[in-house]
Amino acid sequence: MYRVSFQGERGAYSEDAAISFFKEPIDTVPFATFAEVVKSTQRGDTDYSVLPMENSLEGSVGESYDLLVSTRLTIVGEIYYRVRHCLIGFDGMDVVDTVYSHPQALGQCRKFIQDHKLKTIPTYDTAGSVKIIKDLNKKNISCIASKRASEIYQVPIIREGVEDNTNNYTRFLVLSKTPLDDGDKTSIIFSVKHEAGALFNILKEFNDFKVNLTKIESRPNKSTPWEYNFYMDFDGTKEDPIIQEILEKIRQRTVFMKVLGSYRKAKMV
Repeated sequence: MYRVSFQGERGAYSEDAAISFFKEPIDTVPFATFAEVVKSTQRGDTDYSVLPMENSLEGSVGESYDLLVSTRLTIVGEIYYRVRHCLIGFDGMDVVDTVYSHPQALGQCRKFIQDHKLKTIPTYDTAGSVKIIKDLNKKNISCIASKRASEIYQVPIIREGVEDNTNNYTRFLVLSKTPLDDGDKTSIIFSVKHEAGALFNILKEFNDFKVNLTKIESRPNKSTPWEYNFYMDFDGTKEDPIIQEILEKIRQRTVFMKVLGSYRKAKMV
């Protein structure tokens, strides 16, 4: 049975995504931080790590992207997981005035929170917020988490589906020490020189070879102020001779480049 690390408490969406991805019994292992999740797999204590990368409503999870720069793990899969938030608490809407949850979840339920004039208190995890309000045991407080988290910690659901938009999905990556031999999607990180046309010349290589880019995003380089790393996803496997030629051309034009892995593209919802 695979051991799979995730950030948060039992019932977190990351754990739900892991269970959905593997489609077989797994032993999920919770950790408090994303860094600990990745380190556990690097040490060999777990076989895989699951990290949330971006949400369709709130955008990217910066900490996860930053970890990809330094980790020795390889991306071996991805999943788009439907996030359905529940307001969880001990009493009805007429009593509740405060809501706890992870900042991403609070952002995804912004309209609901504003409409009901709820005070927000950010926490480290959605499922963890259920544990917090259970320990506090006050009628006026609530939290936002999954239905499974409500069941695990036995705190009632006040209302289901409190997210602002039903088109609420989070993309998770699955990482491992062992790369896949094939795939139809590849992810890389690179940085370019401060000169005119530097990024354009990278993009041009993909255009010239008719390779489809599915994502590009910049993140600040933590070691050098005002320099950026670019994260890019594109169709194709790193084993393809055409992709290998593109990567070699890119390598010659960049200050730094790292292939994060090739893997099977998840079905886009």
